[in-house]
Amino acid sequence: MGAIGRFVDRIAAPRIGDNAPRWPGSGGHVESWFVRANDPNGRRALWCKLTILSPLQGDPVAEAWAIAFDGDRTLGLRSTVPLRDADVRDPVAGLRVADCRMDLGAPAAASGSIAMGSDCLRWDLTWAADAGNAGAPLSLLPSRLLLRTGFPRSKLLTPCPAATFSGTFWWDDHCIRVDGWRGMQGHNWGREHAAEYAWGQCLFDDAPDGPVMAEAVTARLRVAGRLTPPISGLVVRQGGRQWRFDALVDLWRQEAQVGERDWTLRMRGPDGAAELRLDGGDAPFACLGYGNPDGTTRYCWNTKLARAELRVEPRNGRPFSCASAHGGALELLRPRPIAGALVV
Repeated sequence: MGAIGRFVDRIAAPRIGDNAPRWPGSGGHVESWFVRANDPNGRRALWCKLTILSPLQGDPVAEAWAIAFDGDRTLGLRSTVPLRDADVRDPVAGLRVADCRMDLGAPAAASGSIAMGSDCLRWDLTWAADAGNAGAPLSLLPSRLLLRTGFPRSKLLTPCPAATFSGTFWWDDHCIRVDGWRGMQGHNWGREHAAEYAWGQCLFDDAPDGPVMAEAVTARLRVAGRLTPPISGLVVRQGGRQWRFDALVDLWRQEAQVGERDWTLRMRGPDGAAELRLDGGDAPFACLGYGNPDGTTRYCWNTKLARAELRVEPRNGRPFSCASAHGGALELLRPRPIAGALVV
């Protein structure tokens, strides 16, 4: 992003916090706040999310979601209540949906419990953003001005792209201690979910020249009733440096290959070139049914244990590579569920 783009971002930056609710109080809106935390020493992770769904017809609802990953096992649960019975007005004072809560001030925290049948998940977490550039808010859109316009119809922000978590979570009666787990906190909203997308994020804390954060998206958007070609964005941070690949309509310098359980993204731009690969392999996934305001459903194939590989070739600087065996967050949204998947 050049000097003009940075100037536009400064004057266009919202005067409300990145986690402030964007629901206008009417139908045709979906909005979520979520966190994920990964055990750096094993194949364990926890993801939880609070959602507003305000349909075009009918009463709005609020949803709480949680997925626990432990080795080869996964458990996804959801709780839904009328929006009038939730409190999603002030993320700093605390968002509350059913028995789940997020406090997105300082210190940040999330706690809650969801039970479905004989299954139960409970969690009590706090986290602190990494200092400096690593933990600073991030948008994959090329300018924050787009957060206040009609395009794209779905917005994505990462108020905290790198954080360290502590606390506990319980899978039924088994307590798992969260100590030094690594993750992030995100916020998205809009008039609908993207028709299709792949989203991924990883913290490469063992990179040779210091920790690296990478976050990316590939999406097909609905414009005038038609789907666009895949449009991608990728941001990489290391120390005080940042490389952005976010010229959304620069389709000839981006290549995305989205599989059933994997995604490879190759990007070129003024900052150089990069390739990010997230591979779910044999990692456990959960299939989540995301409602749209028009009554349709999109299906999110979700794992937080993907293998992640990143290579960056900066225009100015040495190329570098990094990998994580099971620390990648990978979400693949489709119009239909995968055959045989249990939909949460």
